[in-house]
Amino acid sequence: MKKLAILGVGNILEKDDGIAIYATKYLEKNFTCKPEIAIINGGVEGINLLNLFMEYEYILILDAIEIEDEAGSIYHIPSEKLTGYGLNSGGAHEIGVLQCFDILELMGKELPSSSVLGIVPKIIDVEIGLSEMMEEKFPIYIKTLVNILENNFAIEVKKKEEEYPLSKIIEKFKNPQSSVESFES
Repeated sequence: MKKLAILGVGNILEKDDGIAIYATKYLEKNFTCKPEIAIINGGVEGINLLNLFMEYEYILILDAIEIEDEAGSIYHIPSEKLTGYGLNSGGAHEIGVLQCFDILELMGKELPSSSVLGIVPKIIDVEIGLSEMMEEKFPIYIKTLVNILENNFAIEVKKKEEEYPLSKIIEKFKNPQSSVESFES
């Protein structure tokens, strides 16, 4: 069984709901981790991620979360407390992730340890990109993620010399065929 996976879930077509997808790509493009960790863009796959939950000892789920709090507030919530925070009242991806745990339990499989690093969205609307507030909070969200990796998992996280900016990541999602170089370059 593999040790750790970072799983970003959310819908980039719903403005701030896509922040975790941008965060996984940003982590992948701007940092190196030792030992290496799996960084997975789960999008809105939900229940289709079941196999992932059987492959890893620990899954750190990144997501926009609907909690009665100020937009931009960041929470790190253990998975056993997920239902108490309204996470399964949101989109299909939250419901699907929680269903993965239920199905594993029904199958008699061991549940991976997991937690959610969530951020309260400002705007959920049909648009690709982030609200100005979420763009301002994005570095804090990434810093929180890096701190969790370093302090909770003893992962050595190093920033790459040249930054691949959030604006380029969002632009690439808006225009996959654009002149902006591909994520692979």
